[in-house]
Amino acid sequence: MQNSFLVDGAADAAISPADRGLAYGDGVFRTLRVRQGRPECWPLHFRKLEEDCRALEIVCPSEDALLGDLDALFRDGGDGVAKIIVTRGDSARGYAVPLEGASRRIVSRSPLPRYPESWYSDGVDLHLCRLRLSAQPRLAGVKHLNRLENVLARMEWSSPQLAEGLLRDEEGWVIEGTMSNVFLRSGTILRTPSFQRCGVAGVTRARILEAAPGIGLDARVGSISLQRLAAADEVVICNSLIGVLQVRSMGEYRWQNAGLAEKLRERLGL
Repeated sequence: MQNSFLVDGAADAAISPADRGLAYGDGVFRTLRVRQGRPECWPLHFRKLEEDCRALEIVCPSEDALLGDLDALFRDGGDGVAKIIVTRGDSARGYAVPLEGASRRIVSRSPLPRYPESWYSDGVDLHLCRLRLSAQPRLAGVKHLNRLENVLARMEWSSPQLAEGLLRDEEGWVIEGTMSNVFLRSGTILRTPSFQRCGVAGVTRARILEAAPGIGLDARVGSISLQRLAAADEVVICNSLIGVLQVRSMGEYRWQNAGLAEKLRERLGL
């Protein structure tokens, strides 16, 4: 299956050089799994898209328009990855936003990535990134189009033995992976970093926070130091495509596998 896309619902449209998403990263996006033509966890993804658009004061496309695009792209009832990009649309040169203007939606379909079976049976190894995330509280939690920090961090390793990289902020607090959120278990306490200054709040992260009591864990959101992470009983990473993966090591750090990722996958139906 080849990649396919729609721009404002049209298959033959192109992105203008004046689009602010292209020029400034002025927009937001969501990436989600589609099974048998149906977008998984759609209400959560759409609600988060609305919240992120609101944070940037961008008009969010209607749910009907987006579902119509997804239906058109997945009318064969197949599986794949859907990516939804919403930009502020076109404007004249310069940072000033147009007083009036419609947003632009870009919806694409691509094949599901193939992850090694060993990631799910044995766990994964992480790279501790040298790059530090900068602080911008107004954008904290938002999945905006400015992803250069993630790109630069991902360039730090090329070994196929490393599944992901862990990112900290300028003060050294653990924030997230380059493409994932992170959780650590200490006894019956399940912790994940807060996003007061930076970071992306993922849908799978939200689902785990809600599901934790069902597997006997007390979920907490707060600041997490590298030392606290190192002392954890278990560590997992998650996103909408990989699901939940057990972390076994990161450089000199090692963690046990007591089945946390498997329990969460089962609880969430992943």
